[in-house]
Amino acid sequence: MVRKFDFLVIGSGIAGMSFALKVANKGKSVALICKAGLQEANTYFAQGGIASVTNLQLDNFEKHIEDTMIAGDWISDREAVEKVVREAPAQIEELIHWGVNFDKTEKGDFDLHKEGGHSEFRILHHKDNTGAEIQDSLIRAVQEHPNITVFTNFFAVEIITQHHLGIIVTRHTAGIKCFGAYVLNEETGEVDTFLSRITVMATGGCEAVYRNTTNPLVATGDGIAMVYRAKGAVKDMEFIQFHPTALFHPGDRPCFLITEAMRGYGAVLRNSAGEEFMQKYDPRLSLAPRDIVARAIDNEMKLRGDDHVYLDVTHKNAEETKKHFPNIYKKCLSLGIDITKDYIPVAPAAHYLCGGIKVDLDGQSSIKRLYAIGECSCTGLHGGNRLASNSLIEAVVYADAAAKHSLNVLDRYDFNEDIPKWNDEGTISNEERVLITQSAKEVNQIMECYVGIVRSNLRLTRAWNRLDILYEETESLFKRCKASREICELRNMINVGYLITRQAMERKESRGLHYTIDYPHKKE
Repeated sequence: MVRKFDFLVIGSGIAGMSFALKVANKGKSVALICKAGLQEANTYFAQGGIASVTNLQLDNFEKHIEDTMIAGDWISDREAVEKVVREAPAQIEELIHWGVNFDKTEKGDFDLHKEGGHSEFRILHHKDNTGAEIQDSLIRAVQEHPNITVFTNFFAVEIITQHHLGIIVTRHTAGIKCFGAYVLNEETGEVDTFLSRITVMATGGCEAVYRNTTNPLVATGDGIAMVYRAKGAVKDMEFIQFHPTALFHPGDRPCFLITEAMRGYGAVLRNSAGEEFMQKYDPRLSLAPRDIVARAIDNEMKLRGDDHVYLDVTHKNAEETKKHFPNIYKKCLSLGIDITKDYIPVAPAAHYLCGGIKVDLDGQSSIKRLYAIGECSCTGLHGGNRLASNSLIEAVVYADAAAKHSLNVLDRYDFNEDIPKWNDEGTISNEERVLITQSAKEVNQIMECYVGIVRSNLRLTRAWNRLDILYEETESLFKRCKASREICELRNMINVGYLITRQAMERKESRGLHYTIDYPHKKE
């Protein structure tokens, strides 16, 4: 089946849905592709909040810019940082217009939180489920919009470029263009052709390539892998942020997140002997940036032979704790942990990708007619490490920029009618399904063991070699199988694992989230 839309948006988190609403409001037709349900996005699971300067009596743009640059280890793109910080307040107002309800004080001001790396209280939130509040509000707006067609349980297999017209393109080919995407309809098992004048990648992160992750398991790096295979530019993949405090409960995948806002509220990290330890690593203690805290926890666990540390909030008022963190309280209580009386067992888990598809200040990728926004993109905002709660605001600021730019150039493009249908010959047997499942587990193990919080040349080389074997096996299987979500996700995980590993090998220094024992210092 061939479908045509002005805009094809692949991904349904805060970036994809806010972009869709902005262009649909201008009368354009939008296809919103969602590989699972509309709630199954990283946005939904974001607990802490969204950063924006709103209290001008205590805070200002310069402070937020400086905090972002420091957290990014001074390799953030300053233009991108200034753009996001200065445009944030206007986008907060738009979220509120779409129905997002941020918590307020009795005086009617925003109830602002403070998180690691921030010099002021500037985190807007809705209890401890800010992402769910944003996602649900955007879902209601999207579902009510007549110009947006939502396709749930549709999986984008490949973006369509000149390659599919028989034209050879390389990573150095100028003028690669995107004409839409081949998308698997999981209900029919057929791959449909979606033609668009402009395509937007908003597929989120890739942390499901790791065994321990706070992300939903749909975060397999699909958009990044598709763009890489189409010869698009991908950048800074070595900078994987491990959230320091995921709830340690063996068997849970994804891991339940214990928001950084809890440390901003006053929670303290302790080792298995009950001793505070962050004073050994950073003067900011438990509110140091995430890369520092994650490495500190990792080191404490290795020194003592433990598989977790503890987060202690027992010294805070019990009723206030339950009021601020109701979902965390409920989850822990279901496991027999009363956070007002008991320490919370925590360990780091893969949480956020600072790199991705390279884009400019308008969200344009290196491929013409293709934009990338949200976590799958690399705007330069985060540099070597994301400042807490900067991701949601980056997504809406760049969705706005991409919407404005793409609407201005939309009339230059038309549909390419010469696109061939997807070749969907082949079958997949139960035996092949077992191979796919096992290979996915191997990718998780390789990335967890060799490309984690602390790296080395030896570990990275071993990961490279193991992934190379899996790549050859999986590509051979893909060529003779009918396309399925399982085989496509596996391909994407291997591609993304390779990119993380390769770009980690290329960075001959320790910087931000990338720490290697072979190059423990920054380049001067």
